[in-house]
Amino acid sequence: MTDLELLAEPVAEGIASFALELLPKVGSQAVSEVQNLFFQASRKYVQTYRKRHCQLKVLGMREPIDLAQVYTGVKFLDEDDILGFESPQALERQYRQTRFRRCIGRRNNEEKPSGIDVANKKQYLLVLGGPGAGKSTFLRKLGLEALRTFHYEQTAYHHRNIPVLLELKRFEADEINIIELIAEEFSHCGFPAPLEFVQQALKQGKLLIVLDGLDEVPTKNLDNVICAIQDFVDQYDQNRFVASCRTAAYHGGFTRFSDVGMADFDNEQINQFISNWFSSEQDMERATSKKCWEILQEPQNKAAKELAHTPLLLTFLCLVYDRSQRFPTNRSSLYQRALRILLEEWAAEKRIDRDEIYEGLSIELEESLLSEIAYAGFAADQLFFSRKELTVQIKEFLASNLNVPKTLDGEAVLQAIEVQQGILVERAEDAYSFSHLTLQEYLTAQCLADNSHWDKVISTYATDRRWRQVLLLAPGLLTGKQGANDFLKSLERRASQCLSSIKLQQLMQWATNATTNSMGNFKPAAKRVSAIYLALALNRELNSHLARTHTLDRARALALTLDPAHAHAIDVNLARTLDLNHALTRSHEQDLDITRAIARGITLTKRFAKMNILDSINCLELFKVLQQLKSAIPSQETSEYQKQIFQTNVLKLWFNTLGISPNDWQISSADAQSLADYFYICELMVRCKQVAVRVSPHIWAGIESRMVTASSPCPETQWQRVKPTLQTRAQHA
Repeated sequence: MTDLELLAEPVAEGIASFALELLPKVGSQAVSEVQNLFFQASRKYVQTYRKRHCQLKVLGMREPIDLAQVYTGVKFLDEDDILGFESPQALERQYRQTRFRRCIGRRNNEEKPSGIDVANKKQYLLVLGGPGAGKSTFLRKLGLEALRTFHYEQTAYHHRNIPVLLELKRFEADEINIIELIAEEFSHCGFPAPLEFVQQALKQGKLLIVLDGLDEVPTKNLDNVICAIQDFVDQYDQNRFVASCRTAAYHGGFTRFSDVGMADFDNEQINQFISNWFSSEQDMERATSKKCWEILQEPQNKAAKELAHTPLLLTFLCLVYDRSQRFPTNRSSLYQRALRILLEEWAAEKRIDRDEIYEGLSIELEESLLSEIAYAGFAADQLFFSRKELTVQIKEFLASNLNVPKTLDGEAVLQAIEVQQGILVERAEDAYSFSHLTLQEYLTAQCLADNSHWDKVISTYATDRRWRQVLLLAPGLLTGKQGANDFLKSLERRASQCLSSIKLQQLMQWATNATTNSMGNFKPAAKRVSAIYLALALNRELNSHLARTHTLDRARALALTLDPAHAHAIDVNLARTLDLNHALTRSHEQDLDITRAIARGITLTKRFAKMNILDSINCLELFKVLQQLKSAIPSQETSEYQKQIFQTNVLKLWFNTLGISPNDWQISSADAQSLADYFYICELMVRCKQVAVRVSPHIWAGIESRMVTASSPCPETQWQRVKPTLQTRAQHA
């Protein structure tokens, strides 16, 4: 039983007592009789409000849920956040300066006022927000809180007013009599003399008038409705008023009202919403909300989480998770569904009449238009657009399509997309962007898939992290027999270009030779990456290049992506562990540092013994020698010369164990960057394979077999010629 059901009778008693103050004005019947009539009518009014306005059923939900069960408190933007006057260029700079790179339009992290607090302070309140931002839900919750004031002494809402919710989309008549419309709400519930009751209540300021959906008023009636509401507010200005409208549809008119914007959900609100949604006993036992929140926090779901900042799309994510207890691997399908919700389904559920502009613009054609805008912006590294830029693009698109009616106007199309769907939104005066960066990325990927642009994009942007999500989404949209195969081949070609230098080709050849006959139960490509990681980490001269290019991090990421069971084959701290130069030159605690370095080397040896990644390592012999070195660690009194000898001997031990020479690993900063890029593209390629709808096993087997190998025969090098015996290695150490 819901909260309002439990409170129906006590709230009804409170409203009835409140209404009896108006008794002399509504007739001469006996007090007890009228009191009973008011009580019965008030009880029905509360029940009707709950049934009509406190049930949530959207996006194909099978059963409605109680609004109070899932409601999460909203916050409002401050004045600085609402349609400023920054140019698109200024917004681009501002976006790139913030460390929250995906949060378009969220300008600061300061605490924002709660919706209820603002409603307590403002007698006349106009709530602005995009489609699905939670405006209607907030208005209904505000009415619910107003009802609760008739039973509780202290409530979130501080004003004892009877709420009356009017949906403005019903204001279709030429003549609008708001008093009669309010009276109908009470008449349906059996209030005595409803018109007289409403007139007296209005005169004494006893009502909270909730006007929901100014943007849903038929266009031909909009001016008439605004004038009627303004006149009504002026006449009964002792009451409290709250209205809602989509930001893009509001062009002024409510002079008494304070305009406030709905803020996107922050992390706390998202977590709270998920907790509210999964609050059944079964969900509590399974800790469903906790698991859902944790999965949403994972790096691979970062873009999906961006959708969660909008209540409507967060509802969609909860529904998706509720059905399968996970989010789909193919995120393209997830974003496609979210886009369709904004394009079509939400408008249908809200019963907004499709504007005449849409008669010649199908959903498929509109998606194509939006994907071209998204792609053009992304290719130009542009997230914000002026109205003129967008209008020109829309006109060019319409002109290039034979089947589009010539009567369609670019300005009108932009206005319709902005108002009804909220996919393109005005962030500041004449500065537009996509409502979510995720949607722009998805639409850009859609354009790549539809127009086969990926070869050019991969050639230019494969190593650009800004394009990473786009490239990860594209394979999920390529459903044809060859689509994903050709996409992966293009990535492989781009990766191979990074290994053009002889030095890197030699490195690949060594990794192949060193791992080919190893017995470890890991994928060959993962073994080769691990071998390169180890050899690079040993060379202290490369540390500056490796740190700048993140080569080691990217090598490890590739190994783990290729073979997740490989998680312990590479130590994240290996480069620092084997940096004996740093340990030996510290002026304090150096004994401890060097001891730790040797101890970690021993741990690493044990690990490699289990993994069997390199066939050239005799782990037992290496382990014995490292144990011997522990007793010969230099102290603070040892001369710098002796320290240097010790350091050289340890490194010789490792290099000789691997059968390589340190001189062969002197790679330039350019080669270090190329190697980092190679590992990055390969890791991206593996992830693209994982999310693709259809990939040929034969094609992928070929790609993986060539990964981290030399593309052509390499000149003979010292590490290919020399394979020291165990005795030689021990003597060097």
